[in-house]
Order: sequence, then structure tokens, then C-alpha cells
Amino acid sequence: MDKDFTRILAVDSGSERIGLAISDPTATIANPLTVIKHVQREKDAEKIISIAMENSVCLIIVGQAFYIDGQPNPSGRKSARLAEVIMQLTEIPVVLWDEHESTKIAREARKAMKIKKKKHQSHMDDLAATIILQSYLDTLPRNSQFPNQGLENS
Repeated sequence: MDKDFTRILAVDSGSERIGLAISDPTATIANPLTVIKHVQREKDAEKIISIAMENSVCLIIVGQAFYIDGQPNPSGRKSARLAEVIMQLTEIPVVLWDEHESTKIAREARKAMKIKKKKHQSHMDDLAATIILQSYLDTLPRNSQFPNQGLENS
């Protein structure tokens, strides 16, 4: 991969909103990017790709939820379908990544940051995407060029 394009985008797909997070240029630290409103799978994919292109992303991670037996749950199957559409529309590699309890962890992080109780109820999609992305980044060996680890679907 070109060293000038080292950012990774993560997607936390929800029924109403889609959280996006992006890595720093060294692919070490994940940061919340934005939240987009879910419209329709193809339109969502086009918007995600547009944001990826604007940010010189070289890899897209899509969070996927699973049952305890390792099978994708309904939300996980929906994420896989979104990932498939993204792959059809771009040459940017796409990797499905276990989003294990990312929303729960995001909610706990908000509480730990002592954010006002009313704001605890607001959406946490971009924070959940950040947690998904950081979990992926933490598995990368330093000085690597982002192996397609995990639940590859490319």
C-alpha cells in the first residue's frame, strides 16, 4: 500500500444511524469521524465510499455482530450485506470485524467521562465505530501494511 494513504475507516452500522471513525495517518489511533443517517443500503455505501475517498482511506472495516456461537446475528448479517455493496462499488479493501459489545463499551466510556446524563442517551454510533477501529488497530503489528486480518470478506 502507498504510505501516503494509510488511514483506515471503520463503520458501525445501525438501523437508524451509521457511525464512522478514522485512524490517524500512522494507523495507530482511532478517532470518531461522523454519524450519517441510514437511508438505504446502496445510498449508505455510496456515502461511506465518498467519505473514504475524501479522507484518503486505504481500508474500510465494517463492524459485525455475532451470537455467542459465532454465527452472525441479524445485525451482523445486515453489516455483511452493507460490506458486500461497498465492495461492489469500490476497490478499497473491506474487512468485516467483530464489533463485540462496542456500543456497550461506548456507553460505559461516556459515563466514565462524566458526560451529562441527558447526553448519555444520545447516539453513540461514532464512538462505537471508534472502539471497533481501535480494536482492529491494536491487532496490527507495528510497521505492517494492514494485513486483512479478521473476518475477511474481500
